[in-house]
Amino acid sequence: MRAHSILARRLAHRLAPCLALFLASLLTLTPAAVRAEEQQPLGIGLEGFAYPFPVRFLPLTRDGEAQRLAYMDVPAADNANGRTVLLLHGRNFPSSYWEPVIRALSNAGYRVVVPDQLGFGKSSKPVGAFTFDRMAADTIALADSLKIQRFDVVAHSMGGMLAVRLARSYPQRVNSLVLEAPIGLEDYRFTVPPVSDETLLAREGDLSADAYRKQLMTSYALSIPAAAIEPFVSIRERVKGSGEYPRWLKSFVNSYQMIWGQPVVHEIPLVKAPTLFIMGANDHNAPGKGFAPAEMRSGMGDNTGHARSLAGRMPNGKAEVINNVGHLVHMEATEMFNTLTLEFLNTH
Repeated sequence: MRAHSILARRLAHRLAPCLALFLASLLTLTPAAVRAEEQQPLGIGLEGFAYPFPVRFLPLTRDGEAQRLAYMDVPAADNANGRTVLLLHGRNFPSSYWEPVIRALSNAGYRVVVPDQLGFGKSSKPVGAFTFDRMAADTIALADSLKIQRFDVVAHSMGGMLAVRLARSYPQRVNSLVLEAPIGLEDYRFTVPPVSDETLLAREGDLSADAYRKQLMTSYALSIPAAAIEPFVSIRERVKGSGEYPRWLKSFVNSYQMIWGQPVVHEIPLVKAPTLFIMGANDHNAPGKGFAPAEMRSGMGDNTGHARSLAGRMPNGKAEVINNVGHLVHMEATEMFNTLTLEFLNTH
């Protein structure tokens, strides 16, 4: 932690301008700037929502239906080092939120591939059960289609659970892992009882924009203004106007059941790839906490403690904790996150 403190002091004076610039770019997407556009419904493939780089599609099959996996493939801006980084998103976010990380990695010489997993963002929305095994297989299918044999992974939140399964199932393909505020550092089945699809569909379907905004700000202990997450709130509200909204909702609920019912925490100490956890000190997010008995909730979400403990049990694990930020580390402490990530990748 002493080394981290030195790094924090070195970067602190540079963090504010970078964050201000990134927030300014987000604010251009708020209703105040594009109010008329943001009142329009979105298709469940986010057809009316712009991504920062061109989006391509990989044909797949799921639930007996043709599906499309959306992804961005961003080349190194200069001095390509021949390496590729895959960015894996969280449950509540489209892959567009990786923009500041994509630019940092590309500028540092990395090719950056950024998929929306099936069920999220611009990808198709399957209605059958989700599994991390299938997500990992889809991710490998994408890498194969792009002729990428070995890659590094930077993963956030739910993407961290997928990254663990990816590294366990395809160890020969994964060079290293950076896990940003991953969920799944505890087995939620021990504290959260099963919840029916019907209950989840009703709960998610009734969630208003104000309630969702509050949920993100409080559950994720965010240190950025609420305006910075307005694009995500807007997306959720606008897809309600799609004729396929029930399909979107079913797909979103299926992802909760996967997170609850398919723990990866027991596999993390078995991951052989060098792994860096980058945690926000204020992040106590724990999916399903609201369904847990009141007397058990306070013991959930010790994410920094779990990360340190798990890193110590791994063959090559390390944990960095950034003070005064929550679950969206790469948006709350952009330059520090990028610096830690690049220092780790460049030495592995």
